[in-house]
Amino acid sequence: MTNRAVGKSGVHIPPLMYGAWAIGGWWWGGTDDNKAIQSIHRAVEIGMNCFDTAPQYGFGHSEEILGKAIKGKRNDVVIATKCGLRHDRTDGEKFFETRDMNNRKRTVYRVSKKDSIIKECEHSLQRLQTDYIDIYQVHWPDSTTPFSETMEALVSLYDQGKIRAIGVSNFSGTMVEECLRYGPIHSIQPRYNPLVRDIEDELVPLCKEQNIGILAYSPLEHGLLTGKVTMERTFPEGDERKNHRWFQFPQRKIVLEVLHRLTPIAEEHNATLAQLHLAWCMNRPGITAAIAGARNAHQVEENWGAVNVQLTDEQIDIITNEFENITT
Repeated sequence: MTNRAVGKSGVHIPPLMYGAWAIGGWWWGGTDDNKAIQSIHRAVEIGMNCFDTAPQYGFGHSEEILGKAIKGKRNDVVIATKCGLRHDRTDGEKFFETRDMNNRKRTVYRVSKKDSIIKECEHSLQRLQTDYIDIYQVHWPDSTTPFSETMEALVSLYDQGKIRAIGVSNFSGTMVEECLRYGPIHSIQPRYNPLVRDIEDELVPLCKEQNIGILAYSPLEHGLLTGKVTMERTFPEGDERKNHRWFQFPQRKIVLEVLHRLTPIAEEHNATLAQLHLAWCMNRPGITAAIAGARNAHQVEENWGAVNVQLTDEQIDIITNEFENITT
């Protein structure tokens, strides 16, 4: 397994990253901190040493857990975190309303103003117990703040050595081009999996042209593509998958039928369906790494097994076409 360069940043990461959204608890129906820390330790041991987190994941809890887990191991890990979502400021674009793990109502705003980003970075450094962040990403674009101001903040942090790479997340190709007028963009984090492939039209060609790394999130569509979410599966309060489009019963049934047809390919590689789809994602044109979430060491090990799945071009096409037939 060879690490891959994140654009021109000088940062190198494995083709499969540890997604730390679920260990934050919020959105996923809670978390077990001890199991989360054990899973992070296991990830470092086997080589999945790049961790993707954000202040919004558990309202700081994910970053705090990661900071505790990597204490004394900082030189062995790559940290990717984010800025631009605030529940304590209202001077931006209103994003959504939710409740935190203590059932407190939270209204989240997209805020990418310079002073906000600078302050968020300091808070993340404290929670992560480090003095630098490897990849720092704007979580969502904020229509109330010019990209010039957002980039001014990121370039300032980059020049100070507080961040090693500048990234954006959930930005369109047009937005990336605008940002490039004011400074470098080393990575972008879009949603991407066999069910969601819209980035292939505009974003992937742009990133290949500009040498921008693509860190694909939700490669398993919140666990649906593992095949473990059967028709009988229900979700507790606090787990927002119960409201997700593909988890509704008509759509879920269609996806499960596709997974059944793809099972022989997985079996040929002695792989799980999760490993099959992670391998598909990691080997798509332009993709630097896929981000796979985990809550425990077993899930980390299963996810990591995907790096050894060598799909043929024909098998990749079969997987692609199976899902294309249900999304078009």
